[in-house]
Amino acid sequence: MSSMFGKPRAGGERPPQSPLAECNVAILGCRGAGKSALTVKFLTKRFISEYDPNLEDTYASEELVDQQPVLLKVMDTADQDGPGNCERYLRWASAFLVVYSIEDRKSFEGCQRYLEVLALHARGCQRRCPVLLLGNKLDMEQYRQVPAAEGMSLASRFGCLFYEVSACQDFAGVQHVFHEAVREVRRQAERRLPVRPLFITEERPCLPVATPVALPTRHGLASCTFNTLSTVNCKEIPSVAQAKLVTVKSSRAQSKRKAPTLTLLKGFKIF
Repeated sequence: MSSMFGKPRAGGERPPQSPLAECNVAILGCRGAGKSALTVKFLTKRFISEYDPNLEDTYASEELVDQQPVLLKVMDTADQDGPGNCERYLRWASAFLVVYSIEDRKSFEGCQRYLEVLALHARGCQRRCPVLLLGNKLDMEQYRQVPAAEGMSLASRFGCLFYEVSACQDFAGVQHVFHEAVREVRRQAERRLPVRPLFITEERPCLPVATPVALPTRHGLASCTFNTLSTVNCKEIPSVAQAKLVTVKSSRAQSKRKAPTLTLLKGFKIF
């Protein structure tokens, strides 16, 4: 079942000729890492303490990221003890959040298996999707089993971004991670834009064209002239890197997040 949350666009329905850009984010990780808590925190700004870990669902929320609207779809996966039946999200997602609990080393070790599966998939399909490694339950610092340095090292090994957050306390941090996933998807799309030739101008001498400049005669010396030469030429340079296209859009202010019907969320208890 898919549910809709977030901030609807102000001013009525969106015209059919301007569909909203979409970004699909899959939340991966072992049981107990806090994937569902992160999802609900992002969608509702609330924290859940009890939920059914065997249920999987996809939710959607209209977000405004860097002043550009996007329909962010979030798949809260329900793998039991590691990657299994991965095709359902490998082909669907445009970005991945791989989550572990900083107080549970086993969940951290499970993240490595997910990162290996994602790396293997990227090599096989030749399409790289952004991956963010996320250490959750930062509010349980006194019970930490996984130092932040280990998380950073693992992220560096697989070329991921790395964050630590608390689904229990930190809505701003959780929101930033989801929005950063959208930004990474946009950057990847910009890198895949077709390359266009670049043109530059340069000053170079051109011998056939000359403007004589006479110098005054002094002490009986014969007068002489110098040729001043200057012309502007256009030259096509093969591009060795893709040019970055920056698009700036303005959008109307959106209304505040509507209170969702929380009974749709897997029977979560909301606090």
